This record gives sequence, C-alpha cells and structure tokens, in this order.
Amino acid sequence: MENLDDTDMRILELLAEDARRPFSAIGEEVGLSGPAVSDRVTRLREAGVIRRFTVDVDRSTLRGGVPVLIEATIGPGEAGSVRETLATTEAVEHVFTAADGTVTALARVPEGRVRDWVAERLGDATVESLDVTLVDDVRWTPSVGGGEFALECAECGNTVTAEGTSTRLGGEAYHFCCSSCEAKFTDRYERLEEGA
Repeated sequence: MENLDDTDMRILELLAEDARRPFSAIGEEVGLSGPAVSDRVTRLREAGVIRRFTVDVDRSTLRGGVPVLIEATIGPGEAGSVRETLATTEAVEHVFTAADGTVTALARVPEGRVRDWVAERLGDATVESLDVTLVDDVRWTPSVGGGEFALECAECGNTVTAEGTSTRLGGEAYHFCCSSCEAKFTDRYERLEEGA
C-alpha cells in the first residue's frame, strides 16, 4: 500500500466538503485530470480509506422533533449493543462510543416523549449515568486536516509505510506494516472463520 500523499489528502478534503463534486472540478484544484482523480478515489476506496459517499441531511427541515444529545455510561460489555440499537434507529443522526463505555448520540426525538423514547432505546442495559441535553444548533464539519493521517496496521497498530501490505478478508480491506503482521492476522481470521 502506498503512502497517502498531499494530493490524496486534498482530494479527501474536497470530497468531505462536497461528495458530489465532479472529478474534473477536483482535478482542477489538485492539478490532475478527471480520470486521474477517479483512479485515486478508486484506490482510496479499495484501501478502505473512503468507505462510502453519503449525504448530510438537515433533519429539522424534514420532520419535527426535539434535537437532543444523549450521553449514557453503559455497564461493561453492553455498550456495543446500545450503540447498534441507536445507530439503527431512524431518528438518530450520529453515534459515538468512548473507550470507557460512554455512548453519545445526537437524535431528533418526538416532542413530549423524550424520557420514554430514551428509555425504550436503552432497554435493559445497565445505565451507570445518563445525561440528555436539548441541542440548540448542529453543524457538521468533516475534516481530514489538522493532524497526521496514516493507515494503521490491523495487527500491531504501527503506521503502514510504503513497505506495508494490504489484503481483503470477508469483503473488508485490511492494511499491515509488514508481511509478518499480515500472516498473523490472516491466520487468526481464517481460524475464527472456520470456528464460526
């Protein structure tokens, strides 16, 4: 897997601003032809850097409801199921999970039903703490700048350099810093698949 260069980063920034921007317009910004931009975007998708193109919908223009920020510290081992429940709930726009088991979600909840709605979504999960805050304004500003950007080895967590490798397992792209990490990961993956 090649390292991402400044042109790749700029392409990602432009797509984050507007995912429908034509490749020819991106090419004008980065000094490439439209087909060359298309090739780079394809490479970024195959590497798993770009997972999908999406739309940022202002839900307030589509339906009523109260915008709330829900922050719940969930008991050990239960954060994943709460996160999945929230992520698949239509009114939820964003879900974040912290390492300490805190699940944070931004949602538009039916007016007058906030308490019941939250309780239904959390279900039987052990809730250690819960804060529900009324949200006044939401701005989504995706950015790929402001920090170092590098692929991380799926096995050991080291940075993947030009000497690294990539492979697809189960339809997902995985990146490795070396062939040894790739072999370990692939072996473990295949053993888990056999046992499933």
